Amino acid sequence: MTPHARRLVAVALGAAVVAGCAFRHDPAAALRKRRLMVPVAGLRPADVPDTFTDVRDGGTRRHQALDIPAPRGTPVVSADDGTVLAIRSSGRGGRTVYATDPDRRFVYYYAHLDRHRPELRKGATITRGQVLGAVGTTGNASPTAPHLHFQVMLWPDDGRWWAGRPIDPRPYLAIAGATE
Repeated sequence: MTPHARRLVAVALGAAVVAGCAFRHDPAAALRKRRLMVPVAGLRPADVPDTFTDVRDGGTRRHQALDIPAPRGTPVVSADDGTVLAIRSSGRGGRTVYATDPDRRFVYYYAHLDRHRPELRKGATITRGQVLGAVGTTGNASPTAPHLHFQVMLWPDDGRWWAGRPIDPRPYLAIAGATE
């Protein structure tokens, strides 16, 4: 390899390392690049209410997610490309789907689903706009207020992806919800 070619490779590698560090240290920039889709079909970013800082449980905790109201059965779509991490059911979240972006920097949590797509499985590759399930009221959601509980978290260094630091997703919703 010529000295000029070696310099070009070194510059390119250095730029890649700096870019990777920028995303690691600036999650806002990385999430902005993801251009998230509103995870409920038919809604625009402006339609999503700001519930991120709402208090819950008598003021003992912050919500740290968005509650997106929609009629029961409205399609819940993937906000981003990625991989399904888990499909679960719990007392608080009801029927849930956890997914990650292609680079495993963020975890997307979709909760209170009426149902999820039957063929959806852990490890499945998903695409932005792919139907994951339907809006519902499972878990601790009020049975008279169907909505999607949508949370975005940073993938934590300890690998416990279900317990990452929440990020308000509302500023990063860039595309109206639509099915693929």
